[in-house]
Amino acid sequence: MRILVTGGAGFIGSHLCNYLLEKDHSVICLDNLLTGTKENITHLLNNDRFRFLQHNITEPINIEEKIDCVMHLASPASPADYLRLPIQTLKVGSLGTLIALGLAKRKGAQFLLASTSEVYGDPQEHPQSETYWGHVNPVGPRGVYDEAKRFAEALTMAYHREHGIDTKIARIFNTYGPGMRLEDGRALPTFMIQALRGEDLTVFGDGKQTRSFCYISDMVEGLYKLLLSREHEPINLGNPSEITLLQLASEIIELTSSKSKVVFKPLPVDDPKQRRPDIAKAKKTLGWEPKVDRREGLLKTLEYFSQKVQKQAVTIERNPL
Repeated sequence: MRILVTGGAGFIGSHLCNYLLEKDHSVICLDNLLTGTKENITHLLNNDRFRFLQHNITEPINIEEKIDCVMHLASPASPADYLRLPIQTLKVGSLGTLIALGLAKRKGAQFLLASTSEVYGDPQEHPQSETYWGHVNPVGPRGVYDEAKRFAEALTMAYHREHGIDTKIARIFNTYGPGMRLEDGRALPTFMIQALRGEDLTVFGDGKQTRSFCYISDMVEGLYKLLLSREHEPINLGNPSEITLLQLASEIIELTSSKSKVVFKPLPVDDPKQRRPDIAKAKKTLGWEPKVDRREGLLKTLEYFSQKVQKQAVTIERNPL
């Protein structure tokens, strides 16, 4: 197949491009590099089945080639990004999704939306299943991302019902692994960078809020299996192994043999208190569940971040202010 991946130079998007090429598909990677980076896809540029298109998906696009699938991952995804880019986040979730769906309709292509566990907001149901409608503050600072994705889901289902497009909706829970940015802003990469630098690890609130972390190789496999399925309703993709942020900080300190301590800061507005996917539907419908346990995934990710931190330190040493 020839597959268009919007947001293909981002963290999950670039891993997905790799995976699709390994499956012998052709890939058009579309990204405006607002939060993605060309470094993630440099090694693919000489592949004759890969093409990079720098373009903002919120603007009209015309692609001449036949396209079999559109996988729409474009969007700021870290709170640090969507709080800094609120209008852009809303535009890519609305206009960007509309344009991506319109392209899929013209090409007679399948469409997969990368949605998010954030559609559940600060959930009052635990764990979160696909039948839960969520508990979201539409006018809070996180609402720009939450509501952009909720609208994108509604638009995707409207195109499926009105135009018969073969659509899929993946609700992606916290995902991690090599390729994340140093300045990503989310808890796991922030803890790793702080521990590797010997800095105190900043935990918001009392640290008892929970998250569930899925390793990147498991996530892209889940996305691919969903693409090949006949499922049109939303489906959770994530690792149900739940951990408090305070426990995560302690694990990372132990794995890095760091002398860092934990310091506490005020909890951000509307920060979810708990987050864990119910993946019963993914198991039954896709035959999918995560394979990489947290310790194995953390060690692989730490190796990546260690190299990045060392490289950054050398650069600073060579180019002092």
